[in-house]
Amino acid sequence: VQLVESGGGLVQAGGSLRLSCAASGNIFSTNVMGWYRQAPGKERELVASISNRGDRNYSDSVKDRFTISRERFKDTVHLQMNSLQPEDTAVYYCNLRDRIVNSWGQGTQVTVSS
Repeated sequence: VQLVESGGGLVQAGGSLRLSCAASGNIFSTNVMGWYRQAPGKERELVASISNRGDRNYSDSVKDRFTISRERFKDTVHLQMNSLQPEDTAVYYCNLRDRIVNSWGQGTQVTVSS
């Protein structure tokens, strides 16, 4: 399974970014795709996830600001990030889990300036 991410960059506080992740390869129809992030000196943490059925899960720190969505019949997810704050600065990683694999993307940098 390969995951290709796009959409990171530099933005001012209060701004928005949209991350996208497209998965390819042998993927079971029952799966969960999500975004994790890792800031310098910190552990990787879940930001948001969405199952193939559309069940969503958000971390408390982003719940009212970020929205995860999934293209119907595709293993492609998007993360719309609004009201970004400096503490959102991190490398964001796409993840796909099914009954066999737990795959990661290469990561995309998101930097929010104050």
